[in-house]
Amino acid sequence: MYKNSHQILEQRIDFEKLITDVSARLIKAPTSEVDGEIEQSLAQVRNFFHVDRCVLCGIRSDREFVSITHSSYAEDLEPVSGDINLADLFPWSYERLIIQGKHINVSSIEELPPDAETERNSWSAMSIRSALTVPLSIAEDISFIILLNAVHEERSWPEEYVPRLRLLGEILINTLERRNKDAQLQEHLQEINSLKQKLEIENAFLRNEVEISRKKRGIHGISEGMVSVMAQVRQVAGTESTVLIQGETGTGKDLVAQTIHLLSPRGERVMVKVNCAALPAALVESELFGREKGAYTGALSRQAGRFELADGSTLFLDEVAEMPLETQAKLLRVLQEGEFERLGSSRTTKVDVRLIAASNRDLFKEVEQGRFRRDLYYRLNIFPIRMPPLRERTEDISQLVWEFVNEFSERMGKKISHISRHDMALLKTYSWPGNVRELRNVIEHSLIITKGETLELQRVLSEDRQSEMPVALVEVERLHIQSILKKTGGKIKGAGGAAELLGLKPPTLYSRMHKLGIALRQS
Repeated sequence: MYKNSHQILEQRIDFEKLITDVSARLIKAPTSEVDGEIEQSLAQVRNFFHVDRCVLCGIRSDREFVSITHSSYAEDLEPVSGDINLADLFPWSYERLIIQGKHINVSSIEELPPDAETERNSWSAMSIRSALTVPLSIAEDISFIILLNAVHEERSWPEEYVPRLRLLGEILINTLERRNKDAQLQEHLQEINSLKQKLEIENAFLRNEVEISRKKRGIHGISEGMVSVMAQVRQVAGTESTVLIQGETGTGKDLVAQTIHLLSPRGERVMVKVNCAALPAALVESELFGREKGAYTGALSRQAGRFELADGSTLFLDEVAEMPLETQAKLLRVLQEGEFERLGSSRTTKVDVRLIAASNRDLFKEVEQGRFRRDLYYRLNIFPIRMPPLRERTEDISQLVWEFVNEFSERMGKKISHISRHDMALLKTYSWPGNVRELRNVIEHSLIITKGETLELQRVLSEDRQSEMPVALVEVERLHIQSILKKTGGKIKGAGGAAELLGLKPPTLYSRMHKLGIALRQS
């Protein structure tokens, strides 16, 4: 008797040590290791009680089904998978555990009461010979059960172990609850960081709104080309259609995109802009579609992409021809289906974005040369707008000059009331390879050096100063090439073509024409 009592006491002490050990480990366990620690704890419990199956089950919201969340099995047992309909398969246990909140301690199937016939059948189907099952509560709500099954031979358990097993089980489920709350907190923090990034980007855009509103006056003009552009803008602004703006560098494609956005139903929100040419090819995809933490080396945090930032607004893709072909495929999917996955994630994100794209290249030629996807080109080219170069709209130059003069005068605190007729004529006869952007820079420089009320035009355009020679030589080259193109009727390659007459290879001539701003259609 003394020996048996001594053994019982030692067993109780060992179980208390087990509880202490489990508690200490779980308190220190990082969130990512909680599941493994719980599985290890169940294995310790199974070994201590010499049973074949020890599982932790979560009770579903319908209160009738349970799901095995963590388990430990003897080596020769197959794990039980899927949800278990406790109410149908184990109605007697369901009544005691879930309805009454009582534990079950049955050492033999014969101990089941007469009204537990369904229970008996389910026990037999699962080869259960003995069972100890304890309901577990969080905030007085029964949400889990811990279950011990003996399969190979019958077992019995003293009742004094029940409250200690309940304590251990509640340590386990409280750790799970902590893990879940930590995960929710991390998710919320990620959402906050994502919103913070979005706000920071939107603030950056908003800081440019005043500058943009000043610049957008430059999209107006009395020339036939600009009147046509503004008519197209008014036609398409109120729709959800994708717009493709093409034109030389500096013609104001971004200002047209901004005007379309401001006149659209989305105009209350900030337009999000991405310059595809300014991004390394490897970063274009993550910039557009976002990334998960660890998606690639150096991705230390989760980042929302520009499509997410533009949800409900407009996304402007400038220099879209610079986008890598593999990213073009993903862009096509967003345009067609309105969904994408962040880099490093399999979760699909849906967005509502109106797209405006722009390019200083002829996208159709890029398609023909295999540098741009044909299907994406047709998807972007729903409503094309061509921006005329400044040399085709010389009647707008006076208006643009005075707008820039007024803008910089106000900023620099100067008063300009006069521009000489000679200088204005020079501005109108220059071909402006840099278009409106170049004109703006010339006027800004002129304002800086002007001392009185008459604008002192920067003399890069006059013929009597050495500083103008590079510009003059460029002009001579441009005029000569245009003259040859006119002579050949626009023919470039082959016998009697412009390349042959100029003594150049056709690719070299194409390159020079592109650099000088000579469009093929002019030829």
